[in-house]
Amino acid sequence: MNNDSRRSRDLQELTSRKTPSPLARLALGLGAAACLWLAPQGALAQGRLDAQYEATLAGIPVGKGTWTIEIGDDMFAATAQGGTAGLLKAFSGGSGSGASVGRIVNGVLAPNAYTATTTTQKKSETIRMSLVNGGVKEFSIDPAPPVDAERIPVTDAHRKGVLDPMTGSILRVPGNAEVLSPDSCRTGAGIFDGRMRYDLKLDYKRMETVRAERGYHGPALVCAIYFTPVAGYIPDRPVIKYLATERRIEVTLVPIAGTRVLVPFRMTIPTPLGLAMLEATSFVTTATPPRVAKTN
Repeated sequence: MNNDSRRSRDLQELTSRKTPSPLARLALGLGAAACLWLAPQGALAQGRLDAQYEATLAGIPVGKGTWTIEIGDDMFAATAQGGTAGLLKAFSGGSGSGASVGRIVNGVLAPNAYTATTTTQKKSETIRMSLVNGGVKEFSIDPAPPVDAERIPVTDAHRKGVLDPMTGSILRVPGNAEVLSPDSCRTGAGIFDGRMRYDLKLDYKRMETVRAERGYHGPALVCAIYFTPVAGYIPDRPVIKYLATERRIEVTLVPIAGTRVLVPFRMTIPTPLGLAMLEATSFVTTATPPRVAKTN
């Protein structure tokens, strides 16, 4: 069996499961792929991102999607849509979407509501969350998943001091120093995605230059990502053990014009099937100055 045939077989096995595998979710959920910390301090200028991404596994296209972020004077909104493509689509067509909206309070992005929907040939699932003061007020999964006694319970304490995955995909750099600096990587966050609570720690790796087919061409900040599951997961799951010990996951960040906000341009995850990568093919940012309050 040649390499392409073996990868085709492995992809078919991954997408035949009742629940989308983590690799399938990479192709379906663009907004939740790279979860970073939102740091406080300072005011935000207005800015907008319109981006298109492609997901590949071992160099084989498996998904495409779009991501839009709008930052206003006192509010923000982020939406993402994606779907399987290429070889993966031939085995299991699917799509996903996500959205987060909230306010900007003293320079901090404070999410109010988050929604994510994943649809495959076998099932559709929608997660909804409302958040207040950095904690989850209410959340639901429709349809409700079956109870699994092996899953570590998520307590009320686990849902405090967390971000939703969509808001967590945006890194707000504090202060007035250079945005693309090693210190911007040295941070971490708690994330709750409606099912699992986990921690992510970032660390600086290197600087490089990136170029999209359309839009951004310039410097980028590459950070390592370290994943630690906390609750809402089954400890014996091989994928959880793999991600918790993998030290080569990277996210490449670039700025939204006119702001101190960094967002993922590329994300890479080594897997037993080859390198999984999510990369922007189009990355267009625009900026407008913040509004000036009228005076009498």
